[in-house]
Amino acid sequence: MASDAIIQQKEKEVKELAEKLKEAKLILLADYRGISVSDVTKLRSDLRNVKGEYKVIKNNIVKRALNENGENGLDSLLEGPTAVIIGTEDYLEPSKVIYNYSKNNEFYKIKGGIIDGKVMTAEEIITLAKLPSRQELLAKLAGSLLGNITKLAIALDQVKAQKENA
Repeated sequence: MASDAIIQQKEKEVKELAEKLKEAKLILLADYRGISVSDVTKLRSDLRNVKGEYKVIKNNIVKRALNENGENGLDSLLEGPTAVIIGTEDYLEPSKVIYNYSKNNEFYKIKGGIIDGKVMTAEEIITLAKLPSRQELLAKLAGSLLGNITKLAIALDQVKAQKENA
């Protein structure tokens, strides 16, 4: 039987994780079988660059932390080796990092997750990860607007030149 100190330590872990998960915009669960330590180190570094976090935590602790927050939609995914990816500022960039990694590593699989409080399947997360980033969309919008403004300026200049010649 577990001692009181061990039980208190586990309860503390659950509470800390529950607080972290409550603030998260993205909670992703992934199966990490068959990847090397160097790959995990690089993946963690890439996630840190986009304000994400990669942890391997016992399924029971994750399940209890999620249940403490009222989330039980991921319970069925918490089987086998599971990595937890947490994004606190943005959900798109960390999910892109994980998707790109899973694309290049056949053993690494996205199981599912929670984005802004909504339980999502692996397919939904992959679809979101394939979308262009906010910066890319803003750049495309700016390019489109500048192109139209340039055409308008040229047309107005032509009208002005015609009126001057007439």
